[in-house]
Amino acid sequence: MTGNPHRFSTAALAVSLLLAVTLDAKAESPFTALDGAWRGGGSVRLENGKTERLKCKGYYNQKSGGTGLSIAIDCGSTGFKINMRASLAYSNGQVSGTWEEREFNQSGSVTGKASPGKINLSIAGNITGSMSISSGGGSQSVSISTGGPGFRGANLQFSKI
Repeated sequence: MTGNPHRFSTAALAVSLLLAVTLDAKAESPFTALDGAWRGGGSVRLENGKTERLKCKGYYNQKSGGTGLSIAIDCGSTGFKINMRASLAYSNGQVSGTWEEREFNQSGSVTGKASPGKINLSIAGNITGSMSISSGGGSQSVSISTGGPGFRGANLQFSKI
C-alpha cells in the first residue's frame, strides 16, 4: 500500500459515517412525526347530505421502534360522534393493520402506503373507504371517505398538543 495510511483510514471513517447517517435517515418511519397527542376539528358529511362541525382529539402511539402505530381519533358535536381506532404496521413503504369505529360498531382491515409526511390507506370490512393522513410542522390533516352507515366522510385538521 502506498501513500499515507492515516489518510486512507480517515477517508474510510468518513465514508462509513456518511453511510451510517444515510442509512439511518432512510430507516425513519413515517409514523415518527405523528407520535403524541393532537387537538383540532373539522367537519363530517352525513349520509343524509348534511354537514356538521366537529371538535376532535387524536392520539398516536408509535410502537416497535417505529414499525407500529396505534391511532385513536375521537370527534364530536352535539349530535354526532366518531370514535375511531386503528393498529398499523409499516414495512418498506407498505402499511397494513386493523381498524374499528366504535360509535357505529364497524371494523375491518387496512392496507396502504406510507412515506414521511403522508399515509394513504384503503379501508375494508363491514364498510369500505379510504383514509389519508398528511403531517408536517406540528400540524396534520386527516381525510376519511366511506360509503357508510352514519357518515360519508370527514375532513379534520389537528395541531400537536
